This record gives sequence, C-alpha cells and structure tokens, in this order.
Amino acid sequence: MRRGRRAVLYVVFVVWSLLVIFPIYWTVVTSFKTRSDVINGPTYVPGVDFKPTLENYGNAYAQQNASKYLINSVVASVVSTAFALAFGSMAAYGLSRFQYKLRFMRNNDIFMWIVSQRMMPPIVSVLALFILFHAIGILDTKLALVIAYVTFNLPIVVWLMRSFVDQVPRTIEEAAQIDGASHFQVLFRVVLPSVVPGLIASFFLSMIFAWNEFLFALVLTFSKAQTMPLLIAFQRTQEAIKWWNISALTVVMILPVLIMFMFLQRYFVRSQILGWGKE
Repeated sequence: MRRGRRAVLYVVFVVWSLLVIFPIYWTVVTSFKTRSDVINGPTYVPGVDFKPTLENYGNAYAQQNASKYLINSVVASVVSTAFALAFGSMAAYGLSRFQYKLRFMRNNDIFMWIVSQRMMPPIVSVLALFILFHAIGILDTKLALVIAYVTFNLPIVVWLMRSFVDQVPRTIEEAAQIDGASHFQVLFRVVLPSVVPGLIASFFLSMIFAWNEFLFALVLTFSKAQTMPLLIAFQRTQEAIKWWNISALTVVMILPVLIMFMFLQRYFVRSQILGWGKE
C-alpha cells in the first residue's frame, strides 16, 4: 500500500515538475530561434527541429540597447533592497525589543499596520507618487524607482526580520550591553550576525519584487530610467509580437536571479525552516 502511494506521489511530482519546467524550457529554446522559425510553427529540439542562433541576443544589445535597461534594473533593485533591508531590520528590532504606545496602538498593532501597507495594490498609490515626484522633479530617474521600491518592500522585510529577531536570546544582548555596547552596536554586531539567514531571505524576496516590478517603472519613468520589464513589454508592436526578442530578453532577466539563488539557496531554505510562519 505504501509503495502504491509513493508511486502515485512520484508520478504527481514528475508531472508537476514538467508543467513548471516546460514554460522555462520553451522560453530558452525560443530565444535561439529566428523569426521564421517561430512563425513557421512549433519546434522543440535545437539542432534537430531548427538551427539555433545567438542572433536574438545580439539584437537585444545592438538594436534594443538592453544594457541600459539592465543597468537601470540592477541599480534600482539592489539599492532599494539595501535600503529596505537596513530600515526594515531596525524597525523589526525595535518592535521585537521595545514597547511602543501610539495612542491606542501597541507593538502588534504597529506591526500589522506596517505589514498591511504591502497588501495595498500599487495602482492605488502610483498616481499620488507620480504627482509627488513630478512636483519635486525626480520623475524618470532611478531615485524615483528606489523610493517607490523601498516603500513597498519595507513591510516584507519587517515581517520576515521580526520573526528572526524574536528568536535571538536576550541574554546575548544583555551581555553586550554590560560590556558597554549601545543599542545600535547590539543590533549591528550581535543581533544581525545571528540572523544572517533572515537577512538573505529578506534580501532575495525584496530583490525579486523590485526586479520584476512593472507598474511603477511604467508610470514613473519615460526613457532614461526604464527597466527590463518595460523593454520586454515594448516587444509587442503593431507589426507583431516579437516572441524571439521577448524570449531572449526574458532569459537575460532570469539568469542573474537564478545565479543569485544558486549561491544563496542554503540560507533561503534555512530561513524557511527557522523563521517563517512564526507570526
């Protein structure tokens, strides 16, 4: 009976894995096809059904100027994630170690209010941000994207980091304070080194959200600070949907995140085991 259940589970896992992997495989394969290969019908195996080419990747950098969009994505994502991680870690530490009273609100109320801001659809605030950034003259700049991304990634960092900070024994902090350490020194020299998996998980998730973000980049930028998701969207023209270019640009977007996840995977898995789901 157990073998039968195990066999069924294996079949389900294999089928599910194929369903998940096939779109990625199809995107990678299409990135090596020419326009005629895509239009003439579905082909699946490079070198057998069609002759693979790097033409689309060359066009992406020569004609599409993808390097500019890629740099904008990297700067906006990395900088905003770094700021969100710094501010979110301090906020999480404060909510975990100190008692606040803001009228009728206590720590848990403040925490839920912060997290609830991430539940708000971005479309609700994007018009207000557009008017604000236009008034202060930072539209179509990477600074505008960084501010918007920090605002919407901050609740994720606070949510994740508070659960990790709660698990750090207070006795360690008390020992550091006896030795003369301030609260900031305790945070940066004692607490944060103890919750590296949480920092890695928070960084990775915030980075992914910023890297794939489309709406803010569409509304708040025009030409100078546009990011990779916009470049991919621009491949849909009145002439045709350029699936060959879309696939090549998508692979370029996926690779940095995939490489980063491969290096940080063990921290990410550990964070799921130790920290998530406590709140």
